[in-house]
Amino acid sequence: MQAQASSGGGRTQQWGGAGRPAGGRPKGKGGLGRAIRYLGKQRRIVTIAYGALVIATLAQLAVPQLTQNMIDAVLNTTIANTVLQLPPLVQGFAAGQVGLSIDTLKSYQVNGEQWLIMAAIGIAVFAIIRGLFSFVQAYMAEQTSQGAAFDFRNEIFAKIQRLSFSYHDRNQTGQLMIRATDDVEKVRLFIAQGLVLTAQAFLLLIATLIVLVATNWKLTLVVLPILPVALVLFIIFGAVSQPLFIALQIRLSKLNTILQENLAGIKVVKAFARERYEEKRFQGAAVDLLAQGLKVSRTFSFLFPLIFLMMNLGQALLLYASGDQILRGAVTLGEYQKFSLYAIYVFFPLGQLGFIISLMAQASASADRIFEILDTKNDVTDKPDAKPLPQIKGTVEFNDVTFRYFASSEPVLNKVAFKAEPGQTVALLGATGSGKTTIINLIPRFYDASEGAILIDGHDVRDVTIDSLRSQIGIVLQETNLFSGSIRDNIAFGRPDATMEEVIEAAKAAAAHDFIQTFPQGYDTSVGERGVTLSGGQKQRIAIARALILDPRLLILDDSTSSVDLLTEYKIQKALDNLMKGRTSFVIAQRISTVVNADQILVLEKGRVVARGKHAELMESSPIYAEIYTSQLVGDAEVDSDEVESEAVQEAK
Repeated sequence: MQAQASSGGGRTQQWGGAGRPAGGRPKGKGGLGRAIRYLGKQRRIVTIAYGALVIATLAQLAVPQLTQNMIDAVLNTTIANTVLQLPPLVQGFAAGQVGLSIDTLKSYQVNGEQWLIMAAIGIAVFAIIRGLFSFVQAYMAEQTSQGAAFDFRNEIFAKIQRLSFSYHDRNQTGQLMIRATDDVEKVRLFIAQGLVLTAQAFLLLIATLIVLVATNWKLTLVVLPILPVALVLFIIFGAVSQPLFIALQIRLSKLNTILQENLAGIKVVKAFARERYEEKRFQGAAVDLLAQGLKVSRTFSFLFPLIFLMMNLGQALLLYASGDQILRGAVTLGEYQKFSLYAIYVFFPLGQLGFIISLMAQASASADRIFEILDTKNDVTDKPDAKPLPQIKGTVEFNDVTFRYFASSEPVLNKVAFKAEPGQTVALLGATGSGKTTIINLIPRFYDASEGAILIDGHDVRDVTIDSLRSQIGIVLQETNLFSGSIRDNIAFGRPDATMEEVIEAAKAAAAHDFIQTFPQGYDTSVGERGVTLSGGQKQRIAIARALILDPRLLILDDSTSSVDLLTEYKIQKALDNLMKGRTSFVIAQRISTVVNADQILVLEKGRVVARGKHAELMESSPIYAEIYTSQLVGDAEVDSDEVESEAVQEAK
């Protein structure tokens, strides 16, 4: 949400390199490790998942030994059949040549087929065990990753909801959306696959090396030198690829921001015939994303062949060394086959190295971006000893309040001081940028004053809880924002438990009931995305009803009748006049009819209160107010109120 100039004063975006706002946001260091620690919330499922992984890996390790048993059974049976088919006088000599006794050969001849069948059954059993526990492991790992993604998305959304306006002023909606969706998905994918593959590779590698050393330590020495090289590759490519993926996510965020802005402002784009310009802008962002994606692909296109080259070299060395030992009779064919299969278990994790690096680098970059949001310090928070604000009467006091946006040197408000008594209507007038909106933003603590204090019934707003403060303030902002859902849902947004009668009463007070009744579905009518199915005046009246249903003691109306015609404004103003009785109200308006009856009018210029009083007093004592009245507001004042009232009567008939 980019900062926009408003009547609250000019705001400037401050952006640093790599698409990040300058200042105000900590960098999420060690994000991937922190993300993995989220699995601690699912200890039971994680234990089942990785316990199943251990069992499946052990079942996998049993197969090469059974394969050796099968080969040895076949060879021994073949030798026994060959020797025992010789003449009896020669059998003893032949048995001695192969290093076996006649009784042993006869045992091989009788039991060989049985041993072969048992080894085959053993391989099948272990394959079934591996398959079952691999399924359990995969399902549970996916469940843990979905659980972690669930936690991340909820925490990000809750954090964004709680962050102050100043954070949203500095950050774009598209950037935040990517972090809550695509970045979370990349971390989830690593937890579901990359983390499991890493654990499996480590377990398989360590267990296999132990078996290999116990089986033939000389051949193991041939394989070992490859492992440090693989580790160095892992570290180098991990360090090189992570910045590439960070840049890729930034470009994706930029593309998403352009898409989001265009979908939200499609009417403006079409109205100004800017489709081709926006297409070029989107295409430019897409080209940047494509270029970065190709850069990542080039890096990994070099990595994968290098890994396979290492594997092939290792296998070639192993084949040569093992073949030499067979020729010298140091190992049997069955032992060689077993060692070859175990060696594959060494090279197999190396083959997965590129995939693991890719997943880890993406997840690491995304995790850092996620924790940048979660670690952001909120500018507006409850104090540790903050107390709920009691039911307010409506006294509002500004004591020498100064305010600066983003710690800039130029104050938007400068030593503003005034007091509003319970039930008073305070009108704020001034040119754009004079500080009107800033004043009403400070009352509910959308921002905190840089200097001075704001008191409600004598309570400093910084000493009470934010929820207890805002729940007693009814606010209608200049920019009307409705949510997808029914008209009733939008009116009852602040009070979901409100009865239908209360909703209708609020709608009547806001002059919205009549037009709502014209819809076939009445209060159940869907407003569409951002209220697209309603006119500007209709949306404004629903927003007013949304504020009124809270029955607040303090009302803030930011030019709340700007989107309606004079007749509708007249009806709304009549309702508001009744509802503002007994309530302290702050009104920003551009039409004189909404402020002439105010109990107190504050005229602002460049962040200072330059005049105050009632309409008649200011017309005599304040040249600035008189100028505003004559130049900006007199047009509306010239409308004959009797004529408007007559039109209202005719419409009622």
